[in-house]
Amino acid sequence: MSFDIIPAIDLRDGRVVRLRQGDYAQQTTYSNDPAELARRYLHEGASWLHVVDLDGARSGQIANLAVIRAMAADGLRVQAGGGVRDEDDLRRLFDVGVQRVVLGSIAIGDPDTVAAWLDTYGPERLTIALDTRRVDGRWSLPSAGWTETGARTLDELAPWYAQRGARHLLCTDIERDGMLAGFNLELYRHLADIAPELTVQASGGVRSLADIRAVRDVGAGGVILGRALLEGRFALEEALAC
Repeated sequence: MSFDIIPAIDLRDGRVVRLRQGDYAQQTTYSNDPAELARRYLHEGASWLHVVDLDGARSGQIANLAVIRAMAADGLRVQAGGGVRDEDDLRRLFDVGVQRVVLGSIAIGDPDTVAAWLDTYGPERLTIALDTRRVDGRWSLPSAGWTETGARTLDELAPWYAQRGARHLLCTDIERDGMLAGFNLELYRHLADIAPELTVQASGGVRSLADIRAVRDVGAGGVILGRALLEGRFALEEALAC
């Protein structure tokens, strides 16, 4: 089975940023030129790029479309999301060259609509994002840029999407996001148990090459690399060699 190493670029106001545990008040800005960073990752061997429109995730309106178009123009396959609320948004991202659209808030709030899109566009064009936080012993599913928490849980929706033909699932342990604390291996073992049909992209907390190997060994199909690459904890070429 293949294992994907996917560098991430989070966008806010057209800049490359990272948030600490998804907190918009705890932002670090790394670059004013996202397209240049995307080209660097391409030259270092990346084949996929994960892009999050943080402005869109919070507001519900895609806000960095021109930047996403620029990043998709150089040959990288782009997986992007943040602010997708209807089919027009979905098509808008496809039209600027996005290969796979990431569906977060709508995947949690309106799963029937997303299931219909899986039928229409196929499972290779969509990534279901079920980012999660442990609350009272349950894996809860915050949405709207992780600012709102509803009643649905990871244990409910991950198997539900698997049964409806989804293939790609992105799952972040929010408490570890941007913390360089290592992956929550318990979470990814759990996903492998409850939805073995899904190819899971692990995200949140990677700090070393050992973390990448460890999450691969518990069943993940790929990793999203953000802060660790931006801060030079290891090189992209080293991660790809894993």
